[in-house]
Amino acid sequence: MNNRILPLLALFVSVGIFFGYVHPTWTGGIALTQAAIASDNQALAAASAYAAQQNTLIAARNAIDPTDLARLATFLPDSVDNVGIILDLNALAARSGLSLSNIDVRSAANSSGTANGAVPSSANPVGSVDLSLSASGTYTAFQAFLSGVERSQRLLDVRDLLVKGSDTGIYTYQMTLRLYWLR
Repeated sequence: MNNRILPLLALFVSVGIFFGYVHPTWTGGIALTQAAIASDNQALAAASAYAAQQNTLIAARNAIDPTDLARLATFLPDSVDNVGIILDLNALAARSGLSLSNIDVRSAANSSGTANGAVPSSANPVGSVDLSLSASGTYTAFQAFLSGVERSQRLLDVRDLLVKGSDTGIYTYQMTLRLYWLR
């Protein structure tokens, strides 16, 4: 009888060990660890793909001529730099023979940069700021000033222009320039 009870007892003990220890450990801690490892492997694969894309973009950027990058940074800078643009416009006006006064910086009403505002400003990487300024001088000096704005290395738009005439040949100009920058 001992020959049959001992294997039966061993079977019950093994079933008890399985349901009491092995099964909870396997479905609990080990399953969570395996899920965490799978998640980490996915994150590692995504990071590898990101690093590969980043290396490709860096190689493409390094292939661009540095003088072209410098011109692009001047054309569409990564900050507004109000003081710098005002100093540049003042120097241009002085070279042209105009006298600038009353310079005011304000946010553009539609900073999305599109004609009808189809792209929301948060999705558009280009921001804009309006510069309102007054100037006085001859019409020839004003033409030279606008020609200088046109050839400027910065991206500028003349948005509004008001000319007040006079009998002396010295006119008063009020204009709004839109300055663009990269957000």
